[in-house]
Amino acid sequence: MPEEIQNIISRPGFCIRHTRMESCAFEPHSHMEFTVASVLTGSLLGSVGELPITAGPGQTVLVNPGQIHSARGNGLEFLSVNVAPFVVEDLISGIGSIQGGAQILFRDFVVSDESIRAITATLVSEVDQGMLGRDTMLDALVRQLGIHLLRSHLAIRRTASVETSRAGPVDRRLRRAIEFMHDNYSRELALEEIAGAAYLSEFHFARMFKQITGVTPHYYLANLRLERARKLLLETTLPISEIAAMVGYQSQSHFTRVFRSVTGVTPRAFRNARPFSGA
Repeated sequence: MPEEIQNIISRPGFCIRHTRMESCAFEPHSHMEFTVASVLTGSLLGSVGELPITAGPGQTVLVNPGQIHSARGNGLEFLSVNVAPFVVEDLISGIGSIQGGAQILFRDFVVSDESIRAITATLVSEVDQGMLGRDTMLDALVRQLGIHLLRSHLAIRRTASVETSRAGPVDRRLRRAIEFMHDNYSRELALEEIAGAAYLSEFHFARMFKQITGVTPHYYLANLRLERARKLLLETTLPISEIAAMVGYQSQSHFTRVFRSVTGVTPRAFRNARPFSGA
């Protein structure tokens, strides 16, 4: 097995991760961004939603924001790009497509696409080599990837049920509750309190939330905390113990255990995967 690789770059609107590991496992979780994970070597086994998936070299797994997914692999090398919904929305607006009240979803979960393959190869080179102008190149490449996804793999349909919020596009019936969770994720939140933000009973809110998002409110909250932790690890120098407390964990050991089950690495290893800046 070649040397392990773990390089992660976070930029406004997207995050790129190039990983090569002898073995890895990612427990069920979700992201708030569109996820594009391209397999370079080895094979990836997992699930997206309730659908089992297998992806080999040259294939790409596409996951919608908020969609539960899991994966495992041996001798696996992959490049994943997480693109914030606002980046995709800006691209849609810029090319004159549907504006406002639009639901944007991937059509398929596993694709074989030569254009994605070519963009991925260039992204790998830029992430690993850190050449002059790297960040500018990454911005341009992710924009190119986003436009290609809109052309070939994303379905856009107008819907009155989707509203723009501080958390991105959300179902209008859940907007207040989701914004409340985004504002208060650092502390313990009871279901009654979250439901109250949406002016609903606990029972009605929990059932509606699961029907619309596919996850429970507390599962959503747990993922929100981990997403915030990823960002803080990559973009600040705060102590890991402080980050754990900031995202609602009472102990660093518990935070480390949960973080590793989802990302495949410890918080310290995740942070250390940042390439040197200044390229």
